[in-house]
Amino acid sequence: MKCWLTLLVALALAAPVHAAQTLRYLALVDGGKQAGQQTVVEGDDGVTRVDFIFKDNGRGPELKEEYALNPDGTFRTYRVTGTSTFGAPVDERFELVDGVASWRSTSDSGEQKVEPGAQYSPLGGSPAAASVAIAALGARSDGKLPLIPGGTLSARKVAQATVHKGDESRQVQLLALTGIGFTPVFAWATDEPRPRLFAYIFPGFLQLIEDGWQGNADALEAMQKTAEGEALVALEQRLAHRLDGTTLIRGARVFDSERAVLGPRADVLLRDGRIVSVSGDGETDPGADHVIDADGRVLLPGLFDMHAHIDRWGGGLNLAAGVTSVRDMGNDNATLQQVMAQERAGTLLMPRIVAAGFLEGESEQSARNGFVVSDLAGAREAIDWYAQHGYPQIKVYNSFPKEILPQTVAYAHGKGLRVSGHVPVFLRAQDAVDAGYDEIQHINQLMLNFLVKPETDTRTLERFYLPARELADLDLDSRPVQDFIATLAQRRIVIDPTLATFEFLHKRDGQMSPIFAGIEDHLPPDVQRGGRAAEMDIPDDATGERYRASFDAMVEFVGRAYRAGVPLVAGTDEVPGFTLHHELALYVRAGLTPAQALQVATWNGAEYSEVLDRLGSIAPGKQADLVLVDGDPTTDIADIRRVATVIKGAVAYYPAEIHAELGIRPFADPVRVQSAEDGP
Repeated sequence: MKCWLTLLVALALAAPVHAAQTLRYLALVDGGKQAGQQTVVEGDDGVTRVDFIFKDNGRGPELKEEYALNPDGTFRTYRVTGTSTFGAPVDERFELVDGVASWRSTSDSGEQKVEPGAQYSPLGGSPAAASVAIAALGARSDGKLPLIPGGTLSARKVAQATVHKGDESRQVQLLALTGIGFTPVFAWATDEPRPRLFAYIFPGFLQLIEDGWQGNADALEAMQKTAEGEALVALEQRLAHRLDGTTLIRGARVFDSERAVLGPRADVLLRDGRIVSVSGDGETDPGADHVIDADGRVLLPGLFDMHAHIDRWGGGLNLAAGVTSVRDMGNDNATLQQVMAQERAGTLLMPRIVAAGFLEGESEQSARNGFVVSDLAGAREAIDWYAQHGYPQIKVYNSFPKEILPQTVAYAHGKGLRVSGHVPVFLRAQDAVDAGYDEIQHINQLMLNFLVKPETDTRTLERFYLPARELADLDLDSRPVQDFIATLAQRRIVIDPTLATFEFLHKRDGQMSPIFAGIEDHLPPDVQRGGRAAEMDIPDDATGERYRASFDAMVEFVGRAYRAGVPLVAGTDEVPGFTLHHELALYVRAGLTPAQALQVATWNGAEYSEVLDRLGSIAPGKQADLVLVDGDPTTDIADIRRVATVIKGAVAYYPAEIHAELGIRPFADPVRVQSAEDGP
């Protein structure tokens, strides 16, 4: 849901633009549709002013920046105001006086003495922030730019191109910026007339490029995908440990995901990526090519994240968390097809992918992924494409025309596809169920069933603010709620609540994101700081407490639905890996046992992805997707973070190695694969 926001914030952490006099960028989505713009004006008074707006899927930031530079090109003063993606106020300022840097935002403040040449990293800035960093970094002889409050930015040139605008041409280069966030940020830069950002491209989603040069965007995107692909292949080769032949996992406590119970110590024998046998501890013939000494650690089936919008860089975070399968719930079709092909070929650090075909309707608030249609013929054509490409289900979105929903669902079912999604605007969740939905995404979409009026426009931010305001007063024992839960249970309607994502509804400025709370010291400094920024407009304590009570009602609803027999799957729609772990903790808070929460993330994930015949449990004949945990998450769900070793088919990964690549302090030491020839 917020992956694009993460990328814009990542750019902001790199730093505002240098222009000639006035410089304009266009934000393009869906093959060239303008979704925003950025205007940069360099004033005669030495102050540069930036206006930035980006709107997609009915939401997005609106920001105004002002800054002045030191002689070395770093910020002397900086100010940004406006609103964030979900409407939270943005108000941040920085100044450097006599070598002392001070800053204040809505979520943090600080002061520190700094050496000359350090660059402030705005917390809530616009993508224009990349240009100052690019220029300041280029001026440093050591190729490293110290960041305030912490961290170091560096860049590596990975490609170059000649771009054209009429008779004018220009040289641009693709930089991989590291030292911010978990993964590299790629930016196209130019030296003409001065070093600055030329374009920022998130393949398959967003192109931000200088106005007038947008005809080059697709070619630059193709070059960037190639360059990123080469870096990703090298990353996978560094981190993958091949398990050819047979592998013996000795002395593991095996989790029975079908029954949600932890068994005694056992030996698990693998051969070429499949499970051969599960036998009593010490009973297996030790003549294997490889041995993993589990020494009583818990062995789980690979986890499923049932709500992701994947990109090629998120696979490492997932695998390090024990997530070996993800269900993509909406993406650029061409990009997703490419990622799926690379994952199958084993050239990409990525979980297995289950694809849900995205189906949206035309409106000003449309999300521009998958297919956007205006009539039943278009919907059927899209469904035909998804069926021909092996998608097991479709996902309907906010702007889909309600008049053709029942016929669309019936047509998809006729093609053998499951149907899930948001609830189209001006309908309730009950209407979606009556139209034939098999599954509903997001807790807010479920709870709006009791709140919306015929005129409520759920394509806007009201789909977040209305539940936050009103659910605190909802009587979960009332007949409408109980009848709805009973209907979901009777019809076996799956719910994908993504509770962890919706904790942003009550998080206030200065509070650490619950996704990272308690583990923030494992994270890069900029990620820690970003985790303390609010996303909703919560003006006072009373509003914050009310929004928290509304979120508590969401959690309780999920627990009640589960106990009533409503099928539950674990999805995130947020930061890969970390969010799934917190999602499971919220299920335990809702009343599930830790073992039941793990069952939801394993057995249920495989069942409702329609891959239970080969994944989801540890049993002979199934694919060897396995997670070795240094702790017991069946009694303490927090132990799910302590992943020691992950096996996906015939490849082993050590989360500690992956985390080291991503700037994360590991949670557990690896249990390494030993060659049988090496002995114990």
